Amino acid sequence: MGLGLRALTRIAGSDVVDRLGVRKPAERVLYRATRDGFRVAGRAGRTFAAGTRLGRPARPRPSSGAGLFDLTLDDEQQMLVEAWRDFASARLRPAAAAAERGEGATEIFAEANKLGLTMLGVPEELGGAISERSAVTAVLAAETLAHGDAGLTVGALAPAAVATALALWGDADQQATYLPALVSEDVPAAALAVAEPRALFDPRQLETVARRQAGGGYVLSGLKTLVPRAEEAELLIVAARVEGGGPALFLVEPAAGGVHVKADPAMGLRGAALGRVKLEDVAVGPGALLGAADPKVYAECIARSRLAWAAIAAGVGRAVLDYVIPYVNERIAFGEPVSYRQAVAFSVADIAVELEGLRLVTLRAAARADAEADFSREAALARSLAGQQAMQIGSEGVQLLGGAGYIAEHPVERWYRDLRATGLMEGVLVV
Repeated sequence: MGLGLRALTRIAGSDVVDRLGVRKPAERVLYRATRDGFRVAGRAGRTFAAGTRLGRPARPRPSSGAGLFDLTLDDEQQMLVEAWRDFASARLRPAAAAAERGEGATEIFAEANKLGLTMLGVPEELGGAISERSAVTAVLAAETLAHGDAGLTVGALAPAAVATALALWGDADQQATYLPALVSEDVPAAALAVAEPRALFDPRQLETVARRQAGGGYVLSGLKTLVPRAEEAELLIVAARVEGGGPALFLVEPAAGGVHVKADPAMGLRGAALGRVKLEDVAVGPGALLGAADPKVYAECIARSRLAWAAIAAGVGRAVLDYVIPYVNERIAFGEPVSYRQAVAFSVADIAVELEGLRLVTLRAAARADAEADFSREAALARSLAGQQAMQIGSEGVQLLGGAGYIAEHPVERWYRDLRATGLMEGVLVV
């Protein structure tokens, strides 16, 4: 996978690993990376120097795997997943209820930054953690963290989506301007704003418009919704339709003026502090256009976003399954556990089957994306499964708990609301 020494050092040196009890595995992986990584580090330094002199953007190279679809995690991935899993259970799960009320999310996001999430999609030459594409690792991060809480996960991963987009499609100037902050210790709030507040929203049919101006700049006008951490965002990537053309992505700094934000709470994902962003004649320079308005870039962005949401659905769905299994085994009705009833047992089995299908399709799509192969079919399948099955998994979880599943004392009702979002959301996250 080629994780950079800087990311491993940040995680191993963070006090989070002590609180989570993963100090020893972190130190073991850091030792192996230090022992085996000098050649990679030296090569990355020479590449960075050449890229700076020539003014070319740095890109993560395609995965160098054997071409087989192998789900076995390497040492670095295993260490990261263990750290994310412990963080999800120790910090995200206990904080989820308070985050729904708007309490404590800021502290959680600050702790999540110490895990180096924004570095997972950024090449080492630019201060990130990878030399090869890492959509699979990003999917694992979204899935593992969402097992703790989807809303807080979305808020924590939103800046990572912006960093990944800049690494994949940003030019040299854009990368030099924004990526140093995004991979620093003090990560700014940032998000990808695609969705618009109307029924049957289609990301290919945008009402937010970018009008060309003399000198090559643009003026953006429109309304975006369901933007995580919108009220504190320092950087946005906004999807807008270029006047006379198709959809494109623009870098917008809210502090520049013309950007108005207000809270926009939804049915679920309340821990993400969702907001609505209104753009009123926001002037941006020609350098704000991401990916040169290439239709393939925008299509790939939407596909990668949908993979991220499928990963969120898999993580929350796994939380539902892990919660209902002990419940139905311990809940006694008519002198026996309710799991002895065929209808209950079959419902639990259906959840497990659908989760495996969703997870495998999502990981396969991510692996193809890392290899720079066409992953549009697999991304569409993952989106379809997330849209059809995620809410059903949440509904079954509520049903299996009976009346207890409907009350806030149990987290299943929150997971049901969060799972409903995974088939509707567009943008926000990128793997």
